[in-house]
Amino acid sequence: MIDLNADVGEQPGAEGIAADAAILAAVSSANVACGFHAGDAATMRAVCAEAVLRHKCIGAHVSHMDREGFGRRDLDVEPEMLREQVVQQIAALRSMAGLEHGRVGYVKPHGALYNRAAVDRVYAEAIVSAIATVDRQLKLLAPPDSELLRAAAAHGLEGVAEGFADRAYRPDGTLAPRSEPGSVLTLAQALDQAVRLAGDGRFRSLCIHGDTSGAAELALGVRNHLIGAGFEVRPFA
Repeated sequence: MIDLNADVGEQPGAEGIAADAAILAAVSSANVACGFHAGDAATMRAVCAEAVLRHKCIGAHVSHMDREGFGRRDLDVEPEMLREQVVQQIAALRSMAGLEHGRVGYVKPHGALYNRAAVDRVYAEAIVSAIATVDRQLKLLAPPDSELLRAAAAHGLEGVAEGFADRAYRPDGTLAPRSEPGSVLTLAQALDQAVRLAGDGRFRSLCIHGDTSGAAELALGVRNHLIGAGFEVRPFA
Protein backbone atom coordinates (compact mmCIF):
# COMPACT_ATOMS: atom_id res chain seq x y z
CA MET A 1 0.00 0.00 0.00
CA ILE A 2 1.18 3.53 -0.73
CA ASP A 3 -0.33 6.99 -0.29
CA LEU A 4 -0.14 9.56 -3.09
CA ASN A 5 -0.27 13.17 -1.91
CA ALA A 6 -0.26 16.51 -3.73
CA ASP A 7 0.07 20.18 -2.81
CA VAL A 8 -3.20 21.99 -3.52
CA GLY A 9 -4.98 25.21 -2.59
CA GLU A 10 -2.10 27.29 -3.92
CA GLN A 11 -3.93 28.79 -6.92
CA PRO A 12 -6.75 31.32 -6.40
CA GLY A 13 -10.13 31.52 -8.06
CA ALA A 14 -12.35 29.10 -9.96
CA GLU A 15 -9.59 28.16 -12.38
CA GLY A 16 -7.29 27.19 -9.53
CA ILE A 17 -9.99 25.14 -7.82
CA ALA A 18 -10.73 23.32 -11.09
CA ALA A 19 -7.05 22.49 -11.50
CA ASP A 20 -6.91 21.19 -7.93
CA ALA A 21 -10.04 19.09 -8.47
CA ALA A 22 -8.33 17.36 -11.40
CA ILE A 23 -5.32 16.59 -9.20
CA LEU A 24 -7.52 15.38 -6.34
CA ALA A 25 -9.17 12.88 -8.67
CA ALA A 26 -5.86 10.99 -8.84
CA VAL A 27 -4.28 11.31 -5.39
CA SER A 28 -5.35 9.97 -2.01
CA SER A 29 -4.24 12.87 0.23
CA ALA A 30 -4.37 16.65 -0.22
CA ASN A 31 -1.79 19.01 1.31
CA VAL A 32 -3.87 22.19 1.55
CA ALA A 33 -2.10 25.57 1.70
CA CYS A 34 -3.14 27.38 4.89
CA GLY A 35 -2.71 31.00 3.84
CA PHE A 36 0.88 31.70 4.84
CA HIS A 37 2.60 30.88 1.53
CA ALA A 38 -0.55 30.70 -0.60
CA GLY A 39 -4.30 30.28 -0.35
CA ASP A 40 -6.96 31.96 1.75
CA ALA A 41 -10.11 31.02 3.65
CA ALA A 42 -12.25 30.72 0.51
CA THR A 43 -9.68 28.57 -1.28
CA MET A 44 -9.18 26.36 1.76
CA ARG A 45 -12.91 25.76 2.09
CA ALA A 46 -13.38 25.08 -1.63
CA VAL A 47 -10.50 22.59 -1.75
CA CYS A 48 -11.72 20.88 1.42
CA ALA A 49 -15.17 20.56 -0.15
CA GLU A 50 -13.62 18.86 -3.18
CA ALA A 51 -11.56 16.57 -0.96
CA VAL A 52 -14.59 15.55 1.10
CA LEU A 53 -16.64 14.94 -2.06
CA ARG A 54 -13.91 12.70 -3.45
CA HIS A 55 -13.14 10.96 -0.11
CA LYS A 56 -9.56 12.24 0.07
CA CYS A 57 -7.60 12.81 3.26
CA ILE A 58 -6.95 16.46 4.14
CA GLY A 59 -3.59 17.69 5.44
CA ALA A 60 -2.41 21.11 6.62
CA HIS A 61 0.43 22.36 4.40
CA VAL A 62 2.02 24.79 6.85
CA SER A 63 4.66 27.33 5.90
CA HIS A 64 6.65 30.36 6.87
CA MET A 65 4.69 33.59 6.51
CA ASP A 66 6.10 34.25 3.04
CA ARG A 67 3.55 34.84 0.32
CA GLU A 68 6.05 36.93 -1.66
CA GLY A 69 8.53 34.05 -1.83
CA PHE A 70 5.90 31.27 -1.98
CA GLY A 71 7.35 29.84 1.22
CA ARG A 72 10.64 29.00 -0.48
CA ARG A 73 12.80 31.50 1.41
CA ASP A 74 14.67 30.23 4.45
CA LEU A 75 13.55 32.67 7.14
CA ASP A 76 14.87 32.85 10.68
CA VAL A 77 11.90 32.69 13.03
CA GLU A 78 12.02 32.36 16.80
CA PRO A 79 10.85 28.87 17.86
CA GLU A 80 7.91 30.17 19.91
CA MET A 81 6.76 32.35 17.01
CA LEU A 82 7.08 29.43 14.61
CA ARG A 83 5.07 27.25 16.98
CA GLU A 84 2.27 29.81 17.14
CA GLN A 85 2.27 30.24 13.36
CA VAL A 86 1.90 26.50 12.84
CA VAL A 87 -0.90 26.31 15.41
CA GLN A 88 -2.68 29.17 13.64
CA GLN A 89 -2.45 27.51 10.24
CA ILE A 90 -3.68 24.12 11.43
CA ALA A 91 -6.58 25.75 13.27
CA ALA A 92 -7.56 27.76 10.18
CA LEU A 93 -7.70 24.66 7.99
CA ARG A 94 -9.54 22.63 10.61
CA SER A 95 -12.16 25.36 10.72
CA MET A 96 -12.65 25.38 6.94
CA ALA A 97 -12.64 21.57 6.71
CA GLY A 98 -15.23 21.38 9.48
CA LEU A 99 -17.58 23.64 7.55
CA GLU A 100 -17.52 21.01 4.78
CA HIS A 101 -17.92 18.08 7.21
CA GLY A 102 -14.30 17.07 6.74
CA ARG A 103 -11.38 16.65 9.10
CA VAL A 104 -7.67 17.36 8.97
CA GLY A 105 -5.69 14.15 9.39
CA TYR A 106 -2.07 15.25 9.13
CA VAL A 107 0.41 18.11 8.84
CA LYS A 108 3.15 18.64 6.26
CA PRO A 109 5.56 21.60 6.30
CA HIS A 110 6.05 23.42 3.00
CA GLY A 111 9.10 24.51 1.05
CA ALA A 112 11.90 26.12 3.03
CA LEU A 113 10.26 25.23 6.34
CA TYR A 114 10.17 21.54 5.31
CA ASN A 115 13.83 21.57 4.29
CA ARG A 116 15.01 23.47 7.38
CA ALA A 117 13.03 21.45 9.90
CA ALA A 118 14.22 18.19 8.36
CA VAL A 119 17.75 18.95 9.64
CA ASP A 120 17.15 21.59 12.35
CA ARG A 121 16.15 20.04 15.68
CA VAL A 122 14.88 23.33 17.13
CA TYR A 123 12.57 23.95 14.18
CA ALA A 124 11.42 20.33 14.21
CA GLU A 125 10.59 20.54 17.91
CA ALA A 126 8.61 23.75 17.40
CA ILE A 127 6.51 22.20 14.64
CA VAL A 128 5.85 18.98 16.53
CA SER A 129 4.99 20.91 19.69
CA ALA A 130 2.46 22.91 17.70
CA ILE A 131 0.86 19.76 16.31
CA ALA A 132 0.64 18.21 19.77
CA THR A 133 -0.98 21.37 21.11
CA VAL A 134 -3.76 21.22 18.51
CA ASP A 135 -4.41 17.48 18.28
CA ARG A 136 -2.12 14.60 19.17
CA GLN A 137 -3.95 12.37 16.69
CA LEU A 138 -2.61 14.40 13.78
CA LYS A 139 0.13 12.66 11.84
CA LEU A 140 3.28 14.35 10.53
CA LEU A 141 4.40 13.88 6.91
CA ALA A 142 8.16 14.39 6.56
CA PRO A 143 11.36 13.05 4.96
CA PRO A 144 12.72 9.71 6.19
CA ASP A 145 15.48 9.82 8.80
CA SER A 146 14.72 13.50 9.51
CA GLU A 147 14.70 15.60 12.66
CA LEU A 148 10.97 16.01 12.08
CA LEU A 149 10.29 12.30 12.36
CA ARG A 150 12.64 11.99 15.35
CA ALA A 151 10.82 14.82 17.11
CA ALA A 152 7.46 13.25 16.35
CA ALA A 153 8.58 9.93 17.83
CA ALA A 154 9.93 11.67 20.93
CA HIS A 155 6.56 13.36 21.49
CA GLY A 156 4.53 10.21 20.85
CA LEU A 157 3.12 11.42 17.53
CA GLU A 158 2.93 9.27 14.42
CA GLY A 159 5.40 10.28 11.73
CA VAL A 160 5.04 9.20 8.11
CA ALA A 161 8.00 9.15 5.74
CA GLU A 162 7.44 10.46 2.23
CA GLY A 163 9.31 10.52 -1.03
CA PHE A 164 8.94 12.74 -4.10
CA ALA A 165 7.84 11.17 -7.34
CA ASP A 166 8.52 14.22 -9.49
CA ARG A 167 11.83 15.53 -8.12
CA ALA A 168 15.40 14.35 -8.63
CA TYR A 169 17.44 13.16 -5.67
CA ARG A 170 21.13 13.69 -5.04
CA PRO A 171 23.35 10.71 -4.19
CA ASP A 172 23.16 11.62 -0.48
CA GLY A 173 19.37 11.27 -0.54
CA THR A 174 18.54 14.99 -0.46
CA LEU A 175 16.44 16.66 -3.12
CA ALA A 176 18.25 18.39 -5.96
CA PRO A 177 17.52 22.16 -5.81
CA ARG A 178 15.09 23.45 -8.41
CA SER A 179 17.90 25.63 -9.77
CA GLU A 180 19.76 22.54 -10.98
CA PRO A 181 19.02 21.22 -14.49
CA GLY A 182 16.95 18.04 -14.36
CA SER A 183 15.73 18.61 -10.81
CA VAL A 184 12.10 18.31 -11.98
CA LEU A 185 11.63 14.89 -13.55
CA THR A 186 9.96 14.08 -16.86
CA LEU A 187 6.80 11.97 -16.82
CA ALA A 188 8.70 8.79 -17.71
CA GLN A 189 11.29 9.45 -15.02
CA ALA A 190 8.60 10.19 -12.44
CA LEU A 191 6.76 6.96 -13.19
CA ASP A 192 9.91 4.90 -12.74
CA GLN A 193 10.90 6.74 -9.56
CA ALA A 194 7.43 6.37 -8.04
CA VAL A 195 7.52 2.59 -8.33
CA ARG A 196 11.10 2.44 -7.05
CA LEU A 197 10.31 4.58 -4.00
CA ALA A 198 7.07 2.74 -3.28
CA GLY A 199 8.97 -0.54 -3.21
CA ASP A 200 11.83 0.86 -1.11
CA GLY A 201 10.20 0.06 2.22
CA ARG A 202 10.95 3.39 3.89
CA PHE A 203 8.17 5.45 2.34
CA ARG A 204 4.45 5.38 3.15
CA SER A 205 3.57 8.32 0.91
CA LEU A 206 4.72 9.83 -2.38
CA CYS A 207 4.30 13.50 -3.32
CA ILE A 208 3.34 15.22 -6.55
CA HIS A 209 3.87 19.00 -6.62
CA GLY A 210 0.63 20.72 -7.55
CA ASP A 211 2.45 23.64 -9.18
CA THR A 212 4.35 21.41 -11.60
CA SER A 213 3.26 21.84 -15.21
CA GLY A 214 0.78 19.09 -16.11
CA ALA A 215 0.38 18.08 -12.44
CA ALA A 216 -3.02 16.44 -12.93
CA GLU A 217 -1.80 14.28 -15.80
CA LEU A 218 1.35 13.43 -13.84
CA ALA A 219 -0.65 12.45 -10.75
CA LEU A 220 -2.96 10.22 -12.78
CA GLY A 221 -0.03 8.66 -14.59
CA VAL A 222 1.79 7.93 -11.34
CA ARG A 223 -1.36 6.49 -9.76
CA ASN A 224 -2.02 4.18 -12.69
CA HIS A 225 1.62 3.12 -12.87
CA LEU A 226 1.67 2.27 -9.16
CA ILE A 227 -1.54 0.24 -9.46
CA GLY A 228 -0.15 -1.52 -12.51
CA ALA A 229 2.95 -2.42 -10.48
CA GLY A 230 0.77 -4.04 -7.81
CA PHE A 231 0.44 -1.25 -5.25
CA GLU A 232 -2.83 -0.20 -3.62
CA VAL A 233 -3.08 3.60 -3.48
CA ARG A 234 -4.78 4.68 -0.26
CA PRO A 235 -4.42 7.44 2.38
CA PHE A 236 -2.26 6.90 5.44
CA ALA A 237 -4.45 9.03 7.73
